[in-house]
Amino acid sequence: MVLNIVPSKDERKKLDKTVKEFLSKFKDEKDFKFFLGGSYAKDTYLPGNKDVDVFVKFNYKDYLDQDISAVLYVMLRKKFEEVLIVHGSRDYFHVNFNDILFEVVPVLDIRKASEALNIMDVSPLHVAYVKKKVKRKNDVRKLKALLKANHLYGAESYLQGFSGYVCELLVSYYGSFDKVISSIAKVKDSLFIDVGRHYSSKPLALRSLNKSKLGAFVLIDPVDKDRNAAASVSSLKLKEFVKVCKNFSPDSFILKEVDVKSLKGYIVLDVVPLEGKKDISLSKMRALYDRILREFSYNGFSVVDSGWDSSHYWFKVASLPKTFRHYGPDLKFPEHVKAFRSKYGRKVKIEKDKVYVELDREFYDPREFLKKLIKEKFVKEKVKKINL
Repeated sequence: MVLNIVPSKDERKKLDKTVKEFLSKFKDEKDFKFFLGGSYAKDTYLPGNKDVDVFVKFNYKDYLDQDISAVLYVMLRKKFEEVLIVHGSRDYFHVNFNDILFEVVPVLDIRKASEALNIMDVSPLHVAYVKKKVKRKNDVRKLKALLKANHLYGAESYLQGFSGYVCELLVSYYGSFDKVISSIAKVKDSLFIDVGRHYSSKPLALRSLNKSKLGAFVLIDPVDKDRNAAASVSSLKLKEFVKVCKNFSPDSFILKEVDVKSLKGYIVLDVVPLEGKKDISLSKMRALYDRILREFSYNGFSVVDSGWDSSHYWFKVASLPKTFRHYGPDLKFPEHVKAFRSKYGRKVKIEKDKVYVELDREFYDPREFLKKLIKEKFVKEKVKKINL
């Protein structure tokens, strides 16, 4: 079986061009450093990748006590009309640019994990580590493809699977894809790995880590000895991965079928892939599945569970309130607040030193949203037919 795991030269060229154009928007910003992250920067992304992480580094001493999210938001709004705020331990932003979703993350420019005020600050250190230590990039891609085919990939809370960073660390630790498979196949109930050899023993490490982050799989982050990089991996997902490794064969890369008729509370789409080579048509189908997940996220929907096979997509998605809060600038930026008030008038309210306005959602029912989405041109380019 020939695996389609390496982006083509043409795809790389197009993505590189878009990234370069995006970054050029900030060429006049001299006070901040722009640092590429994620699988794009580490060159471990799979074909069809439409996400690029961009870290904006703020000088540690100058911005230690400032709201760097607010500063970055103002900067982004000067460059782009639509900037989506993603709320988290520190707000970050989504910007759609030339059909690529750029995740723009404000971080403090640190040299070691102990200086971090937020877990986001450590992310650039992860990128630097992987670029230095991981040489077998295609082995990482192969591992990602295997995990995706078996519904084990994704560190989101509703997936409880393996992150891209965990894949990279596994290949780095064991040395190759084949060694990952043979080693994991021998795992019983739990797995402990200290890639950077931070601790002299497993008991010492487990006593040092946050108890809430311990689980069946403990993978000491090589750049942050106090963090379990595999905290997202549930015991069930680890057991499933061990089973996949024990029974590994070329067919393990074939997406596993699910009886969609047994799915309750899901929105199920019937899909007919494009004609032609199976690996290519299914790769495009997978890319569309990822795009639909991004569209749900970009429009505020929370996907509780999802999956796909060669003839279906299925999504369990929570409905949304009919209105949403659209946040504007911080009150410390009076000129931008004035512009915000001018646009929205008496609807503007204040919460925690930020202005906001309640707006009606175009879509609050996920089913109705999908009805519109599947009519878009990009959908028809990826599959032959799709019906709700």
